[in-house]
Amino acid sequence: MTEPLIFELSAPGRTGVHLPALDVPESPLPEGFVREELPLPELSEVDVVRHFTHLSSLNFSVDTVFYPLGSCTMKYNPKINDAVAGLPGLSRIHPYQDESTVQGALRLLYELQQALAEIAGMANTTLQPAAGAHGELTGVLMIRAYHLSRGDTKRTKIIVPDSAHGTNPATAAMVGYSVVTVKGDANGNVDLAALRAQLDDTVAGLMITNPSTLGLFDQHIAEVNAMVHQAGGLVYGDGANMNALLGICKPGELGFDILHFNLHKTFSVPHGGGGPGACGTTVVKRLEPFLPAPLVVKKGDRYTLDEDRPLSIGRVRAFCGNFANLMRGYAYIRSHGAEGLRAVSENAVLNANYILARLRGAYDLPYDRSCYHEVVFSGRRQARGGVRTLDIAKRLIDFGIHPPTIYFPLVVEEAIMIEPTETESRETLDRFCEVMLQIAEEARTNPELVHAAPHSTPVLRLDETTAARRPDLRWSGA
Repeated sequence: MTEPLIFELSAPGRTGVHLPALDVPESPLPEGFVREELPLPELSEVDVVRHFTHLSSLNFSVDTVFYPLGSCTMKYNPKINDAVAGLPGLSRIHPYQDESTVQGALRLLYELQQALAEIAGMANTTLQPAAGAHGELTGVLMIRAYHLSRGDTKRTKIIVPDSAHGTNPATAAMVGYSVVTVKGDANGNVDLAALRAQLDDTVAGLMITNPSTLGLFDQHIAEVNAMVHQAGGLVYGDGANMNALLGICKPGELGFDILHFNLHKTFSVPHGGGGPGACGTTVVKRLEPFLPAPLVVKKGDRYTLDEDRPLSIGRVRAFCGNFANLMRGYAYIRSHGAEGLRAVSENAVLNANYILARLRGAYDLPYDRSCYHEVVFSGRRQARGGVRTLDIAKRLIDFGIHPPTIYFPLVVEEAIMIEPTETESRETLDRFCEVMLQIAEEARTNPELVHAAPHSTPVLRLDETTAARRPDLRWSGA
C-alpha cells in the first residue's frame, strides 16, 4: 500500500502547536507576507515528523548503502570525528576572539598544517581554501607569484593532461593562463613526446592528478616532473586521489612543488550536495613565502596568526577555512596514526583491484593493468547491444546500491568509474560484483529490463535533460 502524501493527510484545524493567548494587541501582518492561494497542509506534529523521516529513509548515503562514487572518495565517516568537532572548546568559539583565548584551536590548526605537510613530503600548509578547486586556485596563484617575484613574465601557459580533473584547466584559466592539453599514452600515462613538445620558456607549470582519474599511477611521474622543472616550470599535484597513497609515497619526493588535499575525501569529512568541504594546500620550501596570510605559527610555547608575510598572495578566504571540517580531518589523522593511514590506502587499493579482477570479463577494461584507489571500466560492449552506461547505473538503484560515476573521465567511452574505498568489506564488494555481473547478463538477454530501470523507486526513469533544466519542485495532487 502506498503511504499517503503529506498533503493528503491534511485536515482543517489540525495543528502541531498551540500558541498561548496574546498578551499584546493583535496586529495584522504587513500586506504581501501571506499568500492566501497557498494550500498549506494542516497537520499534527507527529504526521510532519513521520513524513520527513520517511523521506529521509529514501535517501542514498554512505551510512545506509554502498556508495562507490568514483573520483569523490565517498568513504565512511567515523562518528568520533563529529564528536570531536562538536566539543564546546571548538564549536563555541569565534574567529574574532583574542588569540590568548583560542590557543587550543590554534594548536590543532598548526598541528594539522604540519601533519599534511609531512604526509605530502613538503614544507608547510595553508588551511584557508574552502575545498579542492579553491585549493587549486590558491596553488596556481602561488605559481604565478613565484614566477613574477623572479621577474619571469614570459610564462603564460599551464599544461594539463587529458585525464585531469575538470577543475584543473578551469583553475588555470581563472588565474589568467592559457591551457594546453597533453594526451595520454596507450597505458594511461602522460605521453612523454606530447609533453616534451609543449615544454619551453613560456610554461608556468603542469597540473597533474596522480593517481589520475583513470585510477592509474603514472609510471613516468618522476620523469614528467623533472622535464617540467628543466623547462623552468612548477608542478602542481591535484591531491583529490591521495586516498591511494597515504604512507606509501610522498608527492614531494616525486618532484611535486604544490599539492592540495581534499580533507572532505581523503580524511573522511562528510561532503556532497555542494559542501561544505575542507582543504589544505601544501608547498615545498621555495614556495613557502607565497602561502596565504595569515599562517598559524608557533612562537615559543604560544600559537599565533602570522600576518607579516610580504611575498604572500594574501587571503583567499576569511579566517582559517571551514574550521569544523578541518577538525574532523585532524581527528581522522590522529586516530589512525602513520600505520593506520598506510593501511587505509593499502586496503583502498586492494578493494579496487578486487573489483577489477571480478568484473574484468564482463565489462571492457580500457587500461588493463593494476589500478589504485578506483577502477575505470567501459560499458561500450553493452552499448553495442543497445544498453548504455546510464541504463546500468539506473539498474543498480533497484539493488539498493548508489551508482558509480559514469561518463567520466571523458577519455574513456561509456566510462564506469568505481571507487570502493577502504571501508567496505569483502561481502559488500562481492554483492556489488554479483549485481554488476547480473546486470551485464540482463543487458545481453533482457535489455528492456535494464532500459526501464529503476523499477523500485517512488519516481521512475526521468528525462535527465528536462529534469536538470526544468525541475518540477512543486507537489501536485492532479
